[in-house]
Amino acid sequence: MIIFIIICTIAISVFAFYRQDIFRMLTFNPYLVLNQKEFHRILSHGFVHADWVHLGINMFVLYSFGVFIEDVFKVVFGGNANLYLSLLYFGAIVLSVLPAFIKHHKHPEYNSVGASGAVSAIVFASIMFNPLGKIYLFFIPIGIPSFIFGFLYLIYSAVMAKRGRDNIGHEAHFAGAVYGVLFIIIAEPAVVRYFIFQIQEFFR
Repeated sequence: MIIFIIICTIAISVFAFYRQDIFRMLTFNPYLVLNQKEFHRILSHGFVHADWVHLGINMFVLYSFGVFIEDVFKVVFGGNANLYLSLLYFGAIVLSVLPAFIKHHKHPEYNSVGASGAVSAIVFASIMFNPLGKIYLFFIPIGIPSFIFGFLYLIYSAVMAKRGRDNIGHEAHFAGAVYGVLFIIIAEPAVVRYFIFQIQEFFR
């Protein structure tokens, strides 16, 4: 299913690169959602991206962590794996824009695109199942334990969202990450005990 999501996202994003009318129609604009009842934007923004770099990074990270989560879900949820994966991914697309909606619903000039919130949810879901897995960042040859990366990422996203000095949707990153963690806790509570046990083993 992850491969299918990636293919659809790439296809729609590339098409929107060359059709600005389609791009504008799919973009998340909280003002239009509220005042023009264009509710499709709450979901459609996750299938379009600002540029090739934005698209490439999101799809690379989605593939890197999504395939793992898909395999785990098949073991944990069996025949319902695709249902849970859909609720995780598409639920994150919708809920990750809630902070931006609250903050910018009176600002008609505000727009955002990208699957970053959903990708964050996938990454943090994987952290819950594999907290000691290594995450490698560009130009850093040493792997960072995923739970440490997650903790630092949340702090960074919160700080950058508060500053608001760039065009990156840090609020969506943070919200998507939190949703990913909460989703796993609710869907499979036993993971919490495993997660805590792994962290304790790390510090022994």
